[in-house]
Amino acid sequence: MAERILVVAPSWVGDAILSEPLVAVLREPLEEPMVDVLAPPWCAPVYARMRGVARTLDSPFDHGELGLVRRRALPHSFKSALVPWLARIPRRIGYAGEARSALLTDARRLDRNAMPRLVDRFVALAVPEGQLVPTPPAPVLVPNAANTNEAMRALGLATRRPIAILCPGAEFGPAKRWPTEHFVVLARRLLDAGYAVWLLGSPNDQPAAAPIASAVQATRDLTGRTDLGTAIDLLSLATVVVSNDSGLMHAAAAVARPLIALFGSSSPVYTPPLSSTARVAKIDIECSPCFKRECPLGHFKCMRDLSPELVYALARNASA
Repeated sequence: MAERILVVAPSWVGDAILSEPLVAVLREPLEEPMVDVLAPPWCAPVYARMRGVARTLDSPFDHGELGLVRRRALPHSFKSALVPWLARIPRRIGYAGEARSALLTDARRLDRNAMPRLVDRFVALAVPEGQLVPTPPAPVLVPNAANTNEAMRALGLATRRPIAILCPGAEFGPAKRWPTEHFVVLARRLLDAGYAVWLLGSPNDQPAAAPIASAVQATRDLTGRTDLGTAIDLLSLATVVVSNDSGLMHAAAAVARPLIALFGSSSPVYTPPLSSTARVAKIDIECSPCFKRECPLGHFKCMRDLSPELVYALARNASA
């Protein structure tokens, strides 16, 4: 009998997307999907668009667990190791931490310097310890074509013009969000250049999108009007996407759309958009990345000094 594999998913949407290369490495030798995923409900649409996932099971845990695992493998939290242990899954592989080693049959030591990227840490759990870790493939999500068409009809959207999708939110906090006034300038420049401009995000992103839509009324504000799966599907229609470091940034990369990824307080070394069509927009200053929710110095230079003119030029080049 083929071995069934359970992956305990991360709670952040972006991290869930970065787990796709792990699923890809796990499914490669299998003749049929044998990879199940234990994931929080809000991440289920991500795994529904991954090849090789047989079932997605609802996780009982809230936001806060980080990491991913293999073959009965797990994130860093104690709680995430508990379900496979209680289920008596025979092989439980994950990184040691939070006194969880006793719940694992194969507790790995994480060398952060050797593996600075999160995606490599995920994929390393798919191979025996000490074995060469394969170079992760780029994450791939497969849009749902029928759902895309239905969303276009329901929202009154069209593809007659090139489409620029702006993602002004970021769940982690304001330090990840490019200033509203910069998005306003960018939206106007893109509209003047003949693009249709859509604003995309979750209900939590509406406060970030509303001032842009108010200042540039020709934009289509779709924030809060789609579920995550539909947002992923709509991203697949974009001529170019401009996004903060967020789950939608990784989704745009995973559907292979030209992408300008805005980084300030976070690091493109740790969680870069993994796509040949993605470009990182970032300025180099001493205090970045700080990984804080709000700018600890109060000046927010990492994002304020990232000019809309620069981002516009990158967006036009990416979509040329």
